Amino acid sequence: MSTAAPADPFVHPALFYRGDRQYVAGTVPFVLDGLSAGEPVAVAVPGPQLKLMKTELGADADQVHFLDMTQAGRNPGRIIPGVLRAFADARSTARVRIIGEPIWPGRTSAEYPACVQHEALINAAFRGREVTILCPYDADGLDEKVLADAYATHPLVIDEGRELASAAYSPDTVVARYNEPLAPPPAAVAAAFTVEELSAVRHFMVRQAEDLGLSGVRLQDLALLVAELTTNSAVHGGGSGTARIWTEGTRWCARSRTVDDSWIRWPAGAPRSVVRSVDVDCCWFTSCPTSYVCTRARAAPLSAVI
Repeated sequence: MSTAAPADPFVHPALFYRGDRQYVAGTVPFVLDGLSAGEPVAVAVPGPQLKLMKTELGADADQVHFLDMTQAGRNPGRIIPGVLRAFADARSTARVRIIGEPIWPGRTSAEYPACVQHEALINAAFRGREVTILCPYDADGLDEKVLADAYATHPLVIDEGRELASAAYSPDTVVARYNEPLAPPPAAVAAAFTVEELSAVRHFMVRQAEDLGLSGVRLQDLALLVAELTTNSAVHGGGSGTARIWTEGTRWCARSRTVDDSWIRWPAGAPRSVVRSVDVDCCWFTSCPTSYVCTRARAAPLSAVI
């Protein structure tokens, strides 16, 4: 009797492409094969690739669920719960096929660590699931470091039409490598706080955001995020902290840091962004030594930097 462990039904290859021809050759047959097998298919890629695929698929595009990843996945913390799991979980009675391109030329250096961590965490999030997720990578437009990370986060890599097992596959190593403290913020207004002062620091931060021109729903979203950041920082990270706010171009930024640099242990050791992610139109970054937690949100053009 065989005691070999059954193969994992989850399949997660990276697709390296160079130019539109290779992109189409690697993605369109993947979609058509899924449709022929009766599998639900989703495509979440940047806008230009989305348009290209719709054109190549023709009438078959009507059977595919399309998402612009630059919008649906602009916040890297939303990719697993809001894009991949949202589609797969709603169709749990059949094998699901997804194309997801979370990393493209133009992703910022601040966004990239969260993106690559989520590529690594996809393997745990979908382990044992009847799901195939194909992740295209622009081999001409992305740095060699990004492609090397793709080898580490994907057990299979497709390059020039050949599918090979990745000898560098080590998703846990990637998650650990990018769990780094955030870079020091630029000039910012800072406010120290304790658990008893959470309400006061939240109102202080919101007033600063108002002074920078935020209003309405945007301001309400940021008030919620500030409350989350400061509360978790104080309650789970030592009882006190420091909140800082500043701007980066057209982005309003907030950071909460615990005084003692303690680590917050999330369930099963998972980064916070996997356990919970606020569904608002802003970008929420976390680093796993979560004495640092940072949120960024797009605002109206700002003329002044705090």
